[in-house]
Amino acid sequence: MEPWQRLDLAAPGEARDLLRSCCGAAAWVERMAARRPFGSRDTLVATARDEWFALGRSDWLEAFEHHPKIGDREALRQRFARTAHLSEREQSGVDGASEEILSALAEGNREYERRFGYIFIVCASGKSAGEMLQLLRSRLPNPPDVEIRIAAEEQAKITELRLMAL
Repeated sequence: MEPWQRLDLAAPGEARDLLRSCCGAAAWVERMAARRPFGSRDTLVATARDEWFALGRSDWLEAFEHHPKIGDREALRQRFARTAHLSEREQSGVDGASEEILSALAEGNREYERRFGYIFIVCASGKSAGEMLQLLRSRLPNPPDVEIRIAAEEQAKITELRLMAL
């Protein structure tokens, strides 16, 4: 069954649970649930983007809070147990990374959070720990208004991947 079919055929509560596993912003979940049925993959993806970018900063920050920091395996197991299987697959690039890179990621995450007030969001699928570290460092100098848009775009990519994995 295609992801859009699964969402279209699900009972309302189940559809919301499925959507929540893709994006943690409550307003996005409700807006998406109200837009069912989707009828096709393309409509699902386009609707997800439209509804995501119709939201504001506070909704984006809410969604970001539903992600573990890149490389934070302990938080992944404890706090994010419900979506850990998704994050583990997405962050598989940190598996086998050197202690040096993991330490640099942890420090970069702390610096990013101090600077912007939220965790570093990147669509980690297919990226190595080194690539993610390089992206983190390259985004640190961004002005806050630019960075929040970049983080929101990364969240949109993550959401699409998760929708396609339903």
